[in-house]
Amino acid sequence: MTSETSNLPTPDQIRRSPKVLLHDHLDGGLRPGTIIELAREAGYENLPETEADKLGIWFREAADSGSLPRYLETFAHTCAVMQTKAALFRVAAECAEDLAEDGVVYAEIRYAPEQHLEAGLSLEEVVETVNEGFREGERRAKANGRRIRVGALLTAMRHAARALEIAELANRYRDKGVVGFDIAGAEAGFPPTRHLDAFEYLKRENNHFTIHAGEAFGLPSIWQALQWCGADRLGHGVKIIDDIEVAADGSVTLGRLASYVRDKRIPLEMCPTSNLQTGAALSYAEHPIGLLRKLHFRLTVNTDNRLMSGTSMSREFEHLVDTFGYSLDDMQWFTVNAMKSAFIPFDERLAMINDVIKPGYAELKSEWLFRQTASTSGSVSA
Repeated sequence: MTSETSNLPTPDQIRRSPKVLLHDHLDGGLRPGTIIELAREAGYENLPETEADKLGIWFREAADSGSLPRYLETFAHTCAVMQTKAALFRVAAECAEDLAEDGVVYAEIRYAPEQHLEAGLSLEEVVETVNEGFREGERRAKANGRRIRVGALLTAMRHAARALEIAELANRYRDKGVVGFDIAGAEAGFPPTRHLDAFEYLKRENNHFTIHAGEAFGLPSIWQALQWCGADRLGHGVKIIDDIEVAADGSVTLGRLASYVRDKRIPLEMCPTSNLQTGAALSYAEHPIGLLRKLHFRLTVNTDNRLMSGTSMSREFEHLVDTFGYSLDDMQWFTVNAMKSAFIPFDERLAMINDVIKPGYAELKSEWLFRQTASTSGSVSA
């Protein structure tokens, strides 16, 4: 044996590995217990369960419908309890804490400010409060021996008409904790080109944005997001597989759109468990990530909605390790891809890769040497 990478990483190694998360929704990652407490404080009486364990199960089962619109309905409950400064601050701080505890060192968390105005908050108050919560979560993580950096992505809902307003908001706060923009929501009937004015504005301002595309809708959604809107990254993008043909002999032919995505190194924000829940993929084994990895697309691994999927970054990687036999080298490849694709300055991305991610994986990959030494020492003393 000459390298640890001939063995599969253990769950403990996966948890301890430095991870980068680019696609995670703030309102999809609440702790069930927090939802119950916030609902009680707000007088919200529509929760389907009032015990934390049962509520967590309900969210996962409700999200397992195979339908994106049905999946999105579960957010009515989380958004309902995220309407005050205190609630938003708590949720954001706990988000950063939970991710750091799972080994995430950098995260871009997205949310739609327009969904948190029912109690009278302004858009600016929502953004500032969430940013304060992320900073508090970073401080708590550091106090517990963990390090994480969190940036916010401001999301506009694609069925609404506030995209330009939210894009302008993202631009105003771009050096104050907000790193980019996104649109989200049901894809069918709501193409990204409906919000072309927002994307053209962001391009003029030299700002970053990603677009949910190629999840529930097919190649036209991806094509519009890239060629009309100019997205820097694709949220999900799993339907790019529809432009790839695998022959009976195993040979692979890429269509022009798939070739463009691969050759231009456009990052795909893959969310395996969520994709199974919404019907974008049938199983982990059949998820496009397996083939796209072999074809060297710029892939990243993400959680999407940790509450609804009952997942974490560690669990997502555990599924991929179990299904595809991925090694720590593969995990590092996905993680470096994500850090390369983040919306922070290049020098900061490079420092995270060279000073945090690569050393972290190098340490994990060297552990087999010490296990082997300990085993040998034990056999000699016996």
